[in-house]
Amino acid sequence: MFDGYYRELLNFLVRATGSKSRAEDVAQDVYLKVLSHRASPSAATRAVESPRALLYAAARNLLIDQHRRDSLRRHQDIADLELAAPSQWEPERRLADRQQAALLLQAIETLPPRCRQAFVLFKLEGLSQADIAVQMGISRNMVEKHIINGMLACRRALDEEEGR
Repeated sequence: MFDGYYRELLNFLVRATGSKSRAEDVAQDVYLKVLSHRASPSAATRAVESPRALLYAAARNLLIDQHRRDSLRRHQDIADLELAAPSQWEPERRLADRQQAALLLQAIETLPPRCRQAFVLFKLEGLSQADIAVQMGISRNMVEKHIINGMLACRRALDEEEGR
């Protein structure tokens, strides 16, 4: 009696759940629920007027029940979370970031003036290598070398600090 509606019910459930495997699970639960209800002594005397309507009603009820359980579970999960500030707000992290910034600024200050100028224009002011070359009156190749030297100086400073 219910076999002819399986594919139609499954398509409905796929649209409702967004997942074929979840839809198959719900369809199985629907059929189990409806067939076990029909096997009960109180339901045996009543005939089903519309098997299709019964299947869809059972499917909607199961989806609503699952949604309620999932919603309750999400609320419990949120309540269980430890509410902590993001790591960048922690005093230790802020101090470490300030120390690292000071270390990098010191490394940049030790660069030769032209190298420092090219590096600052590129990294801090965001100019392109071509714009820096025009502004400083040097080749793009030289700008690239200055930037590489600046990056290496910063890396060395960080590595030395890490090694301490």
